[in-house]
Amino acid sequence: MTHWLLVFALLSAPFWESRAPRDWTEQQIEDLTHDSPWAEMAGPDPAVQVYLATARPIQEAESELARRRGKPLNEEYADYVRDDGGKHVILAIAYSDWSLLEDSGEARRMEEESIMKVGRQRYKIEGHFPPVASDPFLRLVFPRVTVTDRDKTVTFELYVPGQGPYHEAEFRVRDMLYKGKLEM
Repeated sequence: MTHWLLVFALLSAPFWESRAPRDWTEQQIEDLTHDSPWAEMAGPDPAVQVYLATARPIQEAESELARRRGKPLNEEYADYVRDDGGKHVILAIAYSDWSLLEDSGEARRMEEESIMKVGRQRYKIEGHFPPVASDPFLRLVFPRVTVTDRDKTVTFELYVPGQGPYHEAEFRVRDMLYKGKLEM
């Protein structure tokens, strides 16, 4: 009986819990970075793809994709995550018109008006990594704060230069568990 319960648990577990990243299909990696507890399309229209780049399953997906394609992530960003990633939450945003970040007014507005909300607390962006050819994501750096069971969601209100009006991405805390641990 116990053997069947284990088999059922493995079959019902999401692929990111039950298989190593090397065994994930391209479609599974795309699903993880587009529509998972750590990724979504932030609206309103036109919606933008966002994901929590510091969440362990997303880090594993990005590393596996970089390995398969032979395109490493932005080296400065990768070094930052390795050295300081545990102190920050990084939200990645698919971003196509990089020239808009060269406008200091737009970049300043993004940094002043983009926030992360946990419970009633609001946290300002601490910096960002612009997109590069091998890593076409704008990465916003927020402080890592304590999130508890009482916090239902982590919400990002974003001003993204050139992407229309403000965007909002909301992640449910109870869904962001990976191997029994909250991942952001």
